[in-house]
Amino acid sequence: MSYINSEVKAFNATAFHNGEFVEVSEADLKGKWSVVFFYPADFTFVCPTELGDLADNYEEFKKLGVEIYSVSTDTHFTHKAWHDTSAEIGKIQYPMIGDPTGQITRNFGVMIEEAGLADRGTFVIDPEGKIQIVEINAGGVGRDAQELLRKVKAAQYVAAHPGEVCPAKWKEGEATLSPSLDLVGKI
Repeated sequence: MSYINSEVKAFNATAFHNGEFVEVSEADLKGKWSVVFFYPADFTFVCPTELGDLADNYEEFKKLGVEIYSVSTDTHFTHKAWHDTSAEIGKIQYPMIGDPTGQITRNFGVMIEEAGLADRGTFVIDPEGKIQIVEINAGGVGRDAQELLRKVKAAQYVAAHPGEVCPAKWKEGEATLSPSLDLVGKI
């Protein structure tokens, strides 16, 4: 089943955000662009490098009107403890959602059932609550926030410019393509 253009399924969860526990649901993803960023577990190895990279680039995402939600099958209490004890995780200003039941992780199809942990799944969601980008990495392969920013910019551009598409390696301000019969076989 493809998740592209599918609507985010209903969920309710508690997140650790800016020193507080807050409730988050699928409704919070609507009305703005969102990134839902799954990772296996707190207090691990690759995960803090990814979450720290997102924290270092968070202001760039915010300038694009994008909220980031990190999600693991840990509890919101564990997220707070990790945030309070790790300098890298202490930089995080985006919501860290706890998913101890695995409901959200299963909704997005990234649950590793035998481990009770999430795959490294990244989902870019448009303001209507529909998934526009899906990326799932193997456990040992970390993601890059700059590449994610590039993809978000491309998704936002395509959404704002019907009839245009962004070619490989497209960066903001570069030429796009307008698919037509004239381009067939000429690219």
